[in-house]
Amino acid sequence: MLLALALSCTPLAVAPTREPADSLIDLHKGGRTWAEFFDAAKARKDMWRENYQNGLPDSAMVARVAAVSGQWRILAVAEDWCGDSANTVPYLARLVEQAPNLELRIVDSKKGKWVMERHRTQDGRAATPTIVILDERDAQVGVFIERPAPLRDWVAEHKPKLSDEEFQAGKMKWYREDRGRSTVAEVVEMIEAFARSR
Repeated sequence: MLLALALSCTPLAVAPTREPADSLIDLHKGGRTWAEFFDAAKARKDMWRENYQNGLPDSAMVARVAAVSGQWRILAVAEDWCGDSANTVPYLARLVEQAPNLELRIVDSKKGKWVMERHRTQDGRAATPTIVILDERDAQVGVFIERPAPLRDWVAEHKPKLSDEEFQAGKMKWYREDRGRSTVAEVVEMIEAFARSR
């Protein structure tokens, strides 16, 4: 079972749940800050720490998102044991630190289960991380599911040809080389696209 969890960030299968009465913004308000989440993390601590320390975003990306009017909330459904979460959330935390119009909160897959079930991967899984972007009116404006698009393309091409060990090594190599750039770009572009559509 631990091997299965390591190969994809799909929480253990449980019966589907109905969406609770609380809203995304209530979930966001009840979530942990980056510091609270990191302090409580027990798994992959070195990976979380290293990605945060090396995760300062490109100044152009910070300028772009800071130039978008309004306040934007980022809700991350993540688990400390999930390699995809550990290679996504720290970079968003650093972006949020640099941009005054962003706010990040993190919940685990138990609290955020209904969010993951609503936004599944292309192959039908509820997975971590699931990142939801909310505007200042608390409306959902974008969702990032599990991995950035270039990595999803890499996975689609290479996973069928590789052993599980080779796949994991290749995926982590991709993440190390990308250093969160693709994730940050996707989130910034979602915010910009929605702002232009208003």
